Amino acid sequence: MTDANPPVRRLGDWNPEPLRDIADEHGTPTYVIDLDRVEANAARLRAAFAGADIAYAVKANTSRAVLERLAAAGVDAECAAAGEVKRALDAGFPAERVRYTAVNPPARDLNYVLGTDAAADLTVTVGAEDTLNRVAERGFDGRLCVRVNPGVGAGHHEKVSTGAEPKFGVPYERAAAVCEQARGVGNLVGIHAHVGSGVSGDDLAAHRAMVDRMGELAREVGDLSFVAVGGGFGVPYRETESPLDLDAVARSTRDALGDVNARLAIEPGRYFVADAGVLLTTVNTVKPTPETTVVGIDAGMTTLARPALYDAYHAVRSLEPDRPEKKPTRVELAGPVCETADVLGRDRRLPAPTRGDLLAVGNAGAYGYEMASNYNSRPRPAVVAVADGDARLATRRETLADVTRLES
Repeated sequence: MTDANPPVRRLGDWNPEPLRDIADEHGTPTYVIDLDRVEANAARLRAAFAGADIAYAVKANTSRAVLERLAAAGVDAECAAAGEVKRALDAGFPAERVRYTAVNPPARDLNYVLGTDAAADLTVTVGAEDTLNRVAERGFDGRLCVRVNPGVGAGHHEKVSTGAEPKFGVPYERAAAVCEQARGVGNLVGIHAHVGSGVSGDDLAAHRAMVDRMGELAREVGDLSFVAVGGGFGVPYRETESPLDLDAVARSTRDALGDVNARLAIEPGRYFVADAGVLLTTVNTVKPTPETTVVGIDAGMTTLARPALYDAYHAVRSLEPDRPEKKPTRVELAGPVCETADVLGRDRRLPAPTRGDLLAVGNAGAYGYEMASNYNSRPRPAVVAVADGDARLATRRETLADVTRLES
């Protein structure tokens, strides 16, 4: 939906006319995902990390349209749950290009993944000795990877800094021994660690330190096919932030890993899809108050959870054709959910909004629809996929009947 293909797409780069057409046809709130941009981001990763195994962290956006596009582009799939494994296989990822990297997997998940016809070709990552034992108890003797806790964490928020959180991975000092145990269960093909999500700026030093530790471990363990150092590469959510120098990150990663007899593997999620998506929402209420002008919109924390969950910033712009003629006004963008946290943005400057105005929320392609919920019994939004200028409905909007259909 734009001819430009810079390292990052800003909200202002989106052509407003086709977005207005989508809103007219499908209503709001609606997510729009540009599949051409997803593929362009994949190509940028492949160019920077030439020769590396590149997997998409499926949890960032599990839309069938996105998965099919990346499967066709030759990217692997990194799955955090049984449902994601099913989605990846259904979307056309060959089993040998699927890695199951679960955290404390429930028995139901393990039973499904290890019982599927594709299990023999999958790579199963274990993050605890007990998980390795559970895998062995189910008779799995295929491709194994050990997740390591490197003791180094970073990320855009404390809730997504994983590298030093005990929940994630085998403690570093135990990792080599667990790798040897894994060789007694199946075919140990790799080791894996992840420093956190939304890594950029000063956090890159922590990423480099983690990769350095993984290189040391790989040389100690030996005989591996790959060393996976996660993804977490950040994108600039604020208009004033600079894009990540992906080539420099790739060089730094290779330097930190050092000489290992294994391929480098990365598993980004956000970088593939964040700037490939926008959220369309409509103004339904304008309420002047002594403190600010509250602009009520039909998208809330059940539509886009990141602002409420992480205090995350998303750029917002008006898509109204006459917006340059309107006086900029400082507003609070509030959703329809009965929670104080249900504010998409505070102290934002927008052309004086009126009821019915169409707004676009930027960088909504990652962890947008994925984290949507039915809280307050609100139906989840629609998703429209765009490719080569054509728009199609990828996920229909839920109805009230959908919200209650599982109840008996």
